Amino acid sequence: MSGATGFAGLPGAVGVSHLSVYDWEAADGFCGGTPHLHLTCSEGYVVTGGRGAVQTLTADGFASTPLEPGALVWFTPGTIHRLVNEDGLRIVVLMQNSGLPEAGDAVLTLPPALLADPETYARAVRIPDGPEAEQAAAARRRRDLAIEGFGRLREASARGDHEPLRAFHRAAAALVRPKVDGWRARWEAGAAEAARQTGVQLDRLAAGDASHLGQARVRAELPSRTGVFGMCGRLSTYALTGDAHT
Repeated sequence: MSGATGFAGLPGAVGVSHLSVYDWEAADGFCGGTPHLHLTCSEGYVVTGGRGAVQTLTADGFASTPLEPGALVWFTPGTIHRLVNEDGLRIVVLMQNSGLPEAGDAVLTLPPALLADPETYARAVRIPDGPEAEQAAAARRRRDLAIEGFGRLREASARGDHEPLRAFHRAAAALVRPKVDGWRARWEAGAAEAARQTGVQLDRLAAGDASHLGQARVRAELPSRTGVFGMCGRLSTYALTGDAHT
């Protein structure tokens, strides 16, 4: 049995960030972030301040879940979600499969013409390097495009027409398909490895072997980046890794 402790990231290979949700007003009168979905990662919110809601759209239809301090909300891949900021909404975001969201496991609900191919999509969602005002303008522009597409999907769903949502799912899958091999490598080194380690530890304990307890370690991190323009708001992120160690 290997003596390596393997994955050393957060428990379960979870990603974490601090989020201050945008207070920009959209055409429909709501303030907040950019509607999108994740292809392989569940997402969770722990609300730490302010108030708002998360609007969601799935095959079951549209819903709006209130968010207030202390609330814990999570949803599975394929859930289109949009954060609404009613009063200084701040959240700790938990992401499954740390490394995959950072590698592009999200597609915004842009109008269909902007989902036609990876190059067109990339141009529409890119946040440029440069002055903060230019970054903010780009983030707001793509937010508004995504809300336009989200509104069409929501209206179709309310009519009982689910084909636009299915078409968006197909387009999203086609956009990320070139990335899947890279995602698999990240998952194997991260979440899959973290789960494998638990199996190894259970085997050791069943055999009366407590040697892995002698390899205990403690880690502490501060955010490595702050004020990043994310899809839903300004982010503070951590440079957490799951690098193997012995």
